[in-house]
Formats: sequence, C-alpha cells, structure tokens
Amino acid sequence: MRNRLVTVIFGSLVLWGLITYFLISDQPVNDERNTARVSNQISKLEKRVKEEIALNQELLQDITEDKQNRRKVDTVNANADKKQRKANHVDKNKILLEKKEKDIDNGDRNVQQSETEPAHSSETSHNVPTKGKLPNGSPIIAILVFSCNRVTVQRCLDQLIRYRPNVEQFPIVVSEDCQHRQTAEVIGRYGNQIIRIQQPDQSDIEVPPKEKKFKGYFKIARHYGWALNHMFFQLGYDTVIIVEDDLDIAPDFFEYFLGTYPLLVSDNSLWCVSAWNDNGKAGLVDENAADVLYRTDFFPGLGWMLTRQLWTELSPKWPKSYWDDWIRQPEQRRNRACIRPEISRTRTFGKTGVSNGMFYERHLKYIKLNTQFVHFTRMNLTYLLKDNYDINFVNEVYQSTVVSFSELKTGKVVAPGAVRIPYYSRQAYKNTAKQFGLMDDFRSGVPRTGYRGVVTFYYKGRRVHLAPSANWNGYDITWS
Repeated sequence: MRNRLVTVIFGSLVLWGLITYFLISDQPVNDERNTARVSNQISKLEKRVKEEIALNQELLQDITEDKQNRRKVDTVNANADKKQRKANHVDKNKILLEKKEKDIDNGDRNVQQSETEPAHSSETSHNVPTKGKLPNGSPIIAILVFSCNRVTVQRCLDQLIRYRPNVEQFPIVVSEDCQHRQTAEVIGRYGNQIIRIQQPDQSDIEVPPKEKKFKGYFKIARHYGWALNHMFFQLGYDTVIIVEDDLDIAPDFFEYFLGTYPLLVSDNSLWCVSAWNDNGKAGLVDENAADVLYRTDFFPGLGWMLTRQLWTELSPKWPKSYWDDWIRQPEQRRNRACIRPEISRTRTFGKTGVSNGMFYERHLKYIKLNTQFVHFTRMNLTYLLKDNYDINFVNEVYQSTVVSFSELKTGKVVAPGAVRIPYYSRQAYKNTAKQFGLMDDFRSGVPRTGYRGVVTFYYKGRRVHLAPSANWNGYDITWS
C-alpha cells in the first residue's frame, strides 16, 4: 500500500508539471475556441487531481487503520502470552508444592522418592540426563548399597566413606528395603554424606508353595530390580558399583574399580568387574601378588561394577528370584567374562541372612581381604583385554608341568613355575577341588573363578591350574 501511495503522488506532481509547462511555453491565443479548449482541459486535469488526492487520503486512512489494528493484535497476543506464562508459572509452583508435600508424606528423607515402578519394566529413561563424567573427564561411578534389616550397615558405610577418595566421583546411594526402623535410624545419621532411596513396594510377595522358605530371595530380586532401575533410569548414572550391607572393603577398593573401568567400557567381551575371589582364602592366594588380576567366566558378585548399557539389556527380563544364579545362565552371560582379583577387595561379615550361612563356615569367613594399596590407575592393564589375555593364558596353562595333588602336597614337584592338574569329568573336578579346599560347585556348568574351564589358585608357593583337556570346547550345563 505504501508503494501505491508513492506512485500516485509522484504521478500527480508530473501532471502539474506538464500543465505548468504547457501554460508557460504556449504562445498567447486569442481564439475563443482555443481558450475554451484549454479551460476544459484544465478543468479535467483539476478534477483528476482532486480524485487522486481523495484516493490518496483514503489510502492513507487505510494504512493508519491497518497500523492501529496491528498494534491491537500485538497487544492482545502479548497479553495472552503473559497470561500463559503466569498460568505455566502457577502450574509449575503447584507441581513443586505437590511434590514437596509428597516428599514430606514419605518421611524425612534426603532424596526424593520416585513413584513405584515394576522391576520388570522395559522402559528406559530416554530423556534423563546421564551422570557419566566429571568436568576433568574422569568417570562418575556411583556406589549402590543394598540394605534391609542389618544395623551393621554402619560398618560398611563407615569404610566406604573413610576410603572414598572423591565425593563427587563416588556418590554413595543407600537403597533401603524391609522398613526396619533401627536400620533406617542408623542410615539417617549419615546425613548428606550419602543419598537415601527407599524401595516403595513393601507388599507381600507371591511365592510358589514349594519355595515359601526362600521368600527372601524373591524380595531381594525385587529390591535389586527396582534400585538398579532407579539408579540408571531415574538418577541417570552411567556406571554403578553394587555393595551389600554386610561387606568389608579394602583400602584400595575405589582405586581397583577406577583402574579397571577403562577395560569394562572398551572390551565388549567383559560385562562386569568384581572385587571378589570365590577361592580367595588365605593359603590359596599369593599374598605377594595383590596387583594380579584375572578374567573369569563365573559371575562373582559381592562388590561388582556394571554399566547402564548392561542394565538396559538385563532389566526387561529381570527374574523374580535367585537373580545371581539367573545372571550366570548362558542366555544372560553370552560368553562374556568378568575381571576378578588375586586377593579380594571385599569380605563378607554377614553370616546370618537369607542363605542361612550357606558356605560361610566352610569358605566365606576365610576369604582374605587385601591390605596392600595397589595403584591400579598407574598400571598398564591391557593384558586383561581378551585378545591379549587368551593367548597368554592358554600358553601358560597348557605349557605348565602336569602334576598330581599328592605330588604337590608332599613337595615332590621338581620343575619350577606353574603346574597343571588335569580333570576330565565333573566328579574328578569336585574330588580335586575338595582336596585343595576350593569351592567345588558349578553354576550353569561353570566352576567358581573358572576361565575357559580352568580354575587358577595358589598352593604352597606355586601357581596351580586345575584344567580340562587342551581341546576344551565349552561348559556343560548338566554339570550344575
């Protein structure tokens, strides 16, 4: 519209210019006819100019009204936006208030409690920010402590806090189950040194009639499923170390996991790092080899590290009970291994529990806890990567001298270095394991600490490999 107005005004000026030029340049004419003609032309021109001026005024009025209407629309939109922002602000404050009231109703807790979610939920936190790295690039590794009805959780928490090198790098999250008042009071004393979460589903749990006495295992599986979902999918951690409330830890517990973390995230053939050696009793470990680590096909547990990626895989099919034996099944393990130490970085003091002390008196209470601090983060641990480890391990095992238990026991072995004791059947393995005091059971066909069927330990100053034949072709699940 503005371009049209400018054009009209410019045209009017041109017409006036032509008229003026015509009047000045034309010679005087005495003829009345010419005079009348000129007057008639001037009248027509004046009429056209007036029409153009009237049209310009209308256009100008239209432009003015259009501007006013636009201002009104902008004002209305602005007011609407302002009202919407106020409404959003009110809604947000309402949500925060409701959430705060809900937290108060849940009790005096340090961490907000999420809504109940089933342990089998396959939903992942697609929009939850992950807590993976510190500003300097170091990994954030959360410690998840499972607690129920042991007030001795204090012993575990005291050690974790004492040995923790960095609060930001190793946040401690205590997950409470069982609604045990005395245990909750103990945990509450730690204030902001820890983060507290509570398993919300305290309902009775359905158990098959034949397994009623094992109800505790069902509750533990439910607690594990909920807590790990919360850690990875609600709190957003990328890496978690699981600790149970009856574990002592070694002074280099955190250093051990920090040093092995790069292996876990870079080698797809690994799926966990464990602080535990199932056969780590005094007399079966080399106390001068605190820095030695191994690969194992047997899932050790009892202080172990996993990633968000693994939990995303396991959570949709998490079992209702016996989670540790379930995780050892071939369908879950998928030929992956864990890292484990020569000397354990954890030791259990929980004789009483859902297992009723099974294995405790014969094995668990004799596990040696490491006392020598090893700087794993300064070591080159690439020998544990599968491509490096398998070649060296197989060569060491099957090039070692074959001996019998009696020869070792009586000290009749002359050859230096590691030795090998063969086994060719399930019963042969169990007989030999019992002679040395090893744990002799199998889980999904895998012996404890076994790697490629080989169980490695230390006996009377010598490395011993209890090994199947060199043409071993996998575990036999019927051996369990």
